[in-house]
Amino acid sequence: MTRYTLKRPQRQPTRLDLASLNPQQREVVTSPTGYSLVIAGAGSGKTKTLTHRAAYLIDRGLDPRRILLCTFTNRAAREMTRRVGELLNIELRSLWAGTFHHVANLALRRHGVDCGLRENYAIIDREDARDLMASCLADEGKRLQKRRYPNPAVLLEIASQIVNTRRSLTMVLQTQLPRFYDLEDEIAGIIRRFEGRKRSLGLLDYDDLLVYFHRLLIAPTGQELIDRFEYVLVDEYQDTNQIQGEIVELCAAKHQNLMVVGDDAQSIYSFRGANFQNIIEFPSRHPQTQVYRLEYNYRSTPQILELANRSIQVNLRQHPKVLRPTRPPGVMPALIPLADGGQQAAFVAQRILELHHDLGLPLAELGVLYRAHSHCLELQIELNRRRIPYSIRSGLRFFEQAHIKDVVAYLRILHNGVDQLAWRRVLRQQHGIGERTAKQILDRIGETPALCAEVLPKVSPSLATRSRKPVDRLAQVLVALTQHGSPSEAIKLIVEHVYRDYAQANFPNADTRIEDLMQLADYARRYDGVETFLSELALAEGLKAEAVGDGDAPDDKVTLSTIHQAKGLEWRAVWILWLVEGRFPQALAAKTAGELEEERRLFYVAATRAKDELYLCYPRFSDEADGPDRLFRLSRFVAELGDAGQPPYERWAIEEEAEDTDAR
Repeated sequence: MTRYTLKRPQRQPTRLDLASLNPQQREVVTSPTGYSLVIAGAGSGKTKTLTHRAAYLIDRGLDPRRILLCTFTNRAAREMTRRVGELLNIELRSLWAGTFHHVANLALRRHGVDCGLRENYAIIDREDARDLMASCLADEGKRLQKRRYPNPAVLLEIASQIVNTRRSLTMVLQTQLPRFYDLEDEIAGIIRRFEGRKRSLGLLDYDDLLVYFHRLLIAPTGQELIDRFEYVLVDEYQDTNQIQGEIVELCAAKHQNLMVVGDDAQSIYSFRGANFQNIIEFPSRHPQTQVYRLEYNYRSTPQILELANRSIQVNLRQHPKVLRPTRPPGVMPALIPLADGGQQAAFVAQRILELHHDLGLPLAELGVLYRAHSHCLELQIELNRRRIPYSIRSGLRFFEQAHIKDVVAYLRILHNGVDQLAWRRVLRQQHGIGERTAKQILDRIGETPALCAEVLPKVSPSLATRSRKPVDRLAQVLVALTQHGSPSEAIKLIVEHVYRDYAQANFPNADTRIEDLMQLADYARRYDGVETFLSELALAEGLKAEAVGDGDAPDDKVTLSTIHQAKGLEWRAVWILWLVEGRFPQALAAKTAGELEEERRLFYVAATRAKDELYLCYPRFSDEADGPDRLFRLSRFVAELGDAGQPPYERWAIEEEAEDTDAR
């Protein structure tokens, strides 16, 4: 038999050019081995530095197969791998690079049998996992009829929090879902059933990938992997959760060459399980750590950086740094006091048009940021009215969200007792009303149209005994609603008597959704009756914002986004909305000193998204039809900016143009 050897092409020796790096970046790239913490400020060229570090190691003789690069998206890993290949003029296929879940899957496909996995295990997505959890929940049978259980999505979130935070079920329920604390034993049983069913079917969900990878690394057979990873690089380290942090430490345990890159000032995802302690305590866990800082900012003007620096320095728990400008001076950030939420929306919309038409800025270069999705309610309506196209990174348009449509459905049947679509949505929310009972009610509505409060008392006697109680309970709510002419008061009644219970059982982020509904109730106070309010909502949903000019590109749109969704992005001009106490910082999210500091980090992230212009907007009064009755207080994140001297912003005075009576 003839043997033919395929030789690897010899790579010409390269001398990696580091001339494009600034001194701080170059220090990181050429740093000695060992434990390194790189505090990478916003806009400081973190990705460039990390890719040059990997290229530098390979260029100095390190086998690419011995590098582990963990990122938070596979796209980022592919881009970094491509850049490293370009820097060295080679093709990299052997580099272990990707998300923690991707790397875990690579390891488990090779060694999963050693920690109890089938060779041909299958990975299920979130939807499949929810269906499997639903089948486990259904095994509870008649017990489910006694009270409202967490739905499959909420149970999945509980199970995920247990894995990612490494906390017990008791702790997760106490801190996040105290309403279901008395169901701990039942929930524990359902989760055990869920885990057992996955094992019997040879299935892994995304959290299982981390669990089994961790299990592999602490097993004797995992030593082969640990030996392999001579150098570990971790991007966005501030966003790692507890189990990811432990995996990083295990992978670097043998060679102790670990470089973690991140910015503690941009740690804003604790609600997803991110563990701030991972980055803040890294030097204390590894006393020999070399700490480096990337402070030269290539994104923003000096004026914007001055504001951001002054804000974040108030936080006590941090790795101190100062963003240093590389761009020439620009305009001062602007603080804009506004009468109410309506005037805030009008100002933002008008300024968008001015920047677009007068200065020629593409709409895609403009971003509007806010703490919670409900904060862009008035703005969406105003942009629709002015036909300014926009896209929403933070999810659906406000009125398209399930919880908003759920509550508005009550108002629809209050206004029109034969609206079967609204009735169907309302009935689906009632615990104890199943498909058969709902059909009987819907059939009766079709036969004898009546006011909404009259329908259920007529149909209740004909129902099965067990169905009468939830039907009678809903009837009482509808009767109470007919006594409220105010849509605002009606929304509050629906939330308190019906929907809060439903939301807590069906949405992992129930508190946020309830807050949205309270904002909707505040907005509704400007309307005298349900009919006018529903008409306004119909107009808001029906209007589709179109290009503001014939020459605009179809994808040229203003971006509306929560700050959480905006991290990593940038715009020429940025507006931050609702900078008032209770909205930003958000009351629900700032109950402890640690939570307040995370809220301030959110403000810092928002400010550092702006390249040229930054507008800080705050309404002074609640905007109600019968006049203002509540004075908002300026957010402490803005108020404290002046504590160290001259505030790093200029104040704008907004004047309403007088109405031209002669033109009538």
